[in-house]
Order: sequence, then C-alpha cells, then structure tokens
Amino acid sequence: MKITAIVIAVLVAAFLIFAALRPDTFVVQRSAVINASPEKIAPLISDFHNWSSWSPYEKLDPAMKKSFSGAPSGQGAIYDWEGNSKVGKGRMEITMASASLVSIKMDFVKPMEGHDVIEFALEPKGQSTNVTWTMRGPNNYFAKVMGIFFNIDKIVGKDFESGLAQLKSVAEK
Repeated sequence: MKITAIVIAVLVAAFLIFAALRPDTFVVQRSAVINASPEKIAPLISDFHNWSSWSPYEKLDPAMKKSFSGAPSGQGAIYDWEGNSKVGKGRMEITMASASLVSIKMDFVKPMEGHDVIEFALEPKGQSTNVTWTMRGPNNYFAKVMGIFFNIDKIVGKDFESGLAQLKSVAEK
C-alpha cells in the first residue's frame, strides 16, 4: 500500500511539474490567399458589423446578443457578445486598423476568463492577398494543464480555417 501511494504521489507530482513547464503563452495562426486587394479585405475585418458574413463564431449561436459601441469601424470599434456555451461572453476592441494590419484586444468572460490579442495581417501578393489570422495570449497554469488534454491549436485552428475560407468567399465576390 505504501509503495502504491508513493508511486501515485510521484506520478501526480511529475504531471503537475510537466504542466508548469509548458509555455507561458499560446499562439494559434492560420493563413489563406484571397484573390482580392488588402483594401477590399480590411473593411470586412475592421468593421465588426461585417463579421456576420464570414466569422465562424457568428454562426454558432443565431440568437447571440451583440452590441456595438465606440467608433463605427476601425480603431476604437467595440463589439460585445453573449451567447450559448459555444460562443460564451466577451468583448473585442480594435486597437489598430490599416490595410495591412488589424489588431484586436479580446477579453473573454465566459466560459472562462481570457485576455488575448488577435491580429489579421494582410500582405499583398500581386493580384492576391495573403491573410494571416493570429491569436496569442497568456497560458495560465489551468490552461497549461488543460493543454495537455486539449490542443488549442487544433481546436481554434479549425475555426480560423473555416473563417478564412468564408472571408475568401465574401471578399472574392
């Protein structure tokens, strides 16, 4: 009995140490080539009113409550949402907007608190634009433990791929 308890304690300690040594930040990033200019794509991103046409998160809860405040678009535009367990509750604020970069501060309230930065980089490539969607944020201890069981890059990355495909479809019309 004593040896079993010691082995279990060592395994638990090893697991907790392993989790503690995981990175302090996370990054999820996906890219797509869109056959449109950055000037045509940027307004689809920098105006939260346009997100319903391409964001995968907008479709997860058709009854989601949304409110817009601050600037109508671009820097200072604010988007608050509250919905079902798939979309949770949070707020986004555009902190920078140009034809080459849109940066957004995102604060989740539910299902768990989170404070992340989202960036959309738009790089012209001839007649097309390479759009890179990046989300980065702190990886607290709880997130480090959860990251052992759930791969945020795979989970959120699928949403980014879907969103970029929708953005491509809308921008190329």
